[in-house]
Amino acid sequence: MSLRQRAQRVDVLVISGLSGAGRSETAKALEDLGWFVVDNLPPALIKTMVSLALAPGNDIDLIALVIDARGGTFFSEAMKELEKLRRDVCNYRLVFLEASDDVLVRRFDASRRRHPLAPDDRVAVGIQRERDLMRPFREGADIVVDTSDMSVRALRTRLGSYFSDVSASDGLSTTVISFGYKYGLPLDADLVLDVRFLPNPHWVPDLRPLTGLEQSVKDYVLGHSVTTVFMDRLCDLLEMLLNGYQEEGRHYLTVAIGCTGGRHRSVVLSEAIGATIRDLGFRAKVVHRDVERPQAQ
Repeated sequence: MSLRQRAQRVDVLVISGLSGAGRSETAKALEDLGWFVVDNLPPALIKTMVSLALAPGNDIDLIALVIDARGGTFFSEAMKELEKLRRDVCNYRLVFLEASDDVLVRRFDASRRRHPLAPDDRVAVGIQRERDLMRPFREGADIVVDTSDMSVRALRTRLGSYFSDVSASDGLSTTVISFGYKYGLPLDADLVLDVRFLPNPHWVPDLRPLTGLEQSVKDYVLGHSVTTVFMDRLCDLLEMLLNGYQEEGRHYLTVAIGCTGGRHRSVVLSEAIGATIRDLGFRAKVVHRDVERPQAQ
C-alpha cells in the first residue's frame, strides 16, 4: 500500500487547548482507546513523525498529537504545519480543550504549578496570554470541549463517545447528553432541547426515587400524548439537520436534552432521541451527566 493510500485510511487527531483544561487526561484516555499518542512534539517534526507512522509495515491507524503552549518559540510554526497535515491526511480532526478562567486558576492553585506563559507573574495573566495565543486553534477546531464542570471520569466518557471505534471517514457521529438545568448547561453542546414542558415523574411519589433508566419512568414519560407529538416532530427536524450537517462535512454533533434535575425526563428523552438518530442511519451515543447526582431531601 502506497503512502498516499495509507493517508486515506489513517486517522490523525490533534489535541490542543488551554493549560489546565485536561490535555494530559485526554492523552491518557486516547491511549486507553488504542490511539498512538505523541505529546509535545515540536511542530517541525510533525510531518516526519506522521510519515514514519504511515510507512509500510506499521500498523498505526490512529494517531493523536498533543500541541500546546510548551512549544515556546516553535509554537508559531504549529498552525502552518497542521494546515499542511490537514491537506495531506484525509481523516484529520482538531480538538480544543478549554475551561473558564476561575476554574483554571483553581486547578493551578491546587497543583501548585506556575502557568507556563507566566512563570513570574499571576496565573490569570498566563491564562489570558494563552487564550490569545491559542485563538487560531480554537477557531479552527472540529470539536471544542469545555471541561469547567467535568470530572476526569466525565471527560473520559465524553472522549469515548467521540473516539471509541469511530473513524472520521464514517460520517457524522452524534452524542446525546441528558442534563439538569439546575446544574448548568453543557457548554459544548451544539443543540439544546428543553423538555421541562413534559409531565414530571418527580411529582409521582412511586417514581420520584427512580431515574429515567427505569421502565416505569420511561412508560410514564413516553405514555403522554404531548411526548408522542414532540418526538414525531423532532424526528422530522433531526432527519433534516443530521443530513445537512453530514453534507457540510461535519463529523461530530452534540445534542443536549435538559430537564430540571437531569434524572427523569431528560434521561428518558435522551435514550429515545439516541434510538431515533440510529433509526435515521447515524451513529449515536447517549451520556447522562446528572443522573447519579443525589436527590435533594
